[in-house]
Amino acid sequence: MRERTFTIPVLAPFRLDLTAWALRRRVDNAVDRWDGYAYRRVLAFDAGPVEVAAVQAGSPERPELEVTLAGRSVDEGTERTARALLTAMLGLEIDLSAFYQLAAADPFLAELASRFRGLKPPRLPSLFECLVNAIACQQLTLTVGIRLLNRLAAAHGTSLGAARHAFPCSSDLARLAPEELLPLGFSHAKARSIVLLAAAISRDDFRPDELEALDDDAALERLLALRGIGRWSGEYALLRGLGRLHVFPGDDVGARNNLARRLGRPGPLDYSAVAEAVRPWQPFAGLVYFHLLLANLEERGLLDSGEAAPHAHSLVPEAHR
Repeated sequence: MRERTFTIPVLAPFRLDLTAWALRRRVDNAVDRWDGYAYRRVLAFDAGPVEVAAVQAGSPERPELEVTLAGRSVDEGTERTARALLTAMLGLEIDLSAFYQLAAADPFLAELASRFRGLKPPRLPSLFECLVNAIACQQLTLTVGIRLLNRLAAAHGTSLGAARHAFPCSSDLARLAPEELLPLGFSHAKARSIVLLAAAISRDDFRPDELEALDDDAALERLLALRGIGRWSGEYALLRGLGRLHVFPGDDVGARNNLARRLGRPGPLDYSAVAEAVRPWQPFAGLVYFHLLLANLEERGLLDSGEAAPHAHSLVPEAHR
């Protein structure tokens, strides 16, 4: 195994712990790991899998990200790719000063923004992975959906050893028959949707990169043409896959119920009511979505208690916990 260490600058404020939790969502997530010290994930490269370990150095107001890559083949090209992926996945270059100005004038947002100051909006590393996430979690609890994704990674992702698996690439799944995913717990409908999506990308029938240049309506239309992708999955992909921070997935039952409860609204909110409720927070409704997620995780006792340590090296690494 070879290692390579480097530092990525980060626009303040930033807290890696909050951002990692918004990315991983549940403690069960075995692909995106957080041990209280480092965010870890195995990435699939052409030369083989590489594990990324990212640690915050400095305070939330003067942050840097220290990254170590470990794999059988790690070079300058690997570092360049990892830098770009982590910068996008962890929102390291996103300037949220306008969001904090908006929040300061809104009592509801002010409390959330203060409590979770330093949260950056995360993105999954590929639109393919984001869509598979959405398909896996449809009509299931998030915990069950993430466990399905863990099994998918363990069965079909490249591995660096026990419990360290990259999420499968589209090429890993395109050659499968849907029936091969059934033993992992996927329904036949979900399995078929995943395999057909992987095959469409491998054949260039669906090109995720083309959606970057499309507006929301055109991108959503392209997504809804895919088998197994509905309005919730499409908006989920716009936010978590394409990083469109104004998109609040209005069909996300958990998010809209949580929003209604925190706003003191009677009964559940429907799609149009969600859109109306988040309108004053544009163009940051999707960022509010992540803040509400963290608030829910905090209520469940999943977030680390207290403020982030000023220097992450004072925490205990995964291997010694």
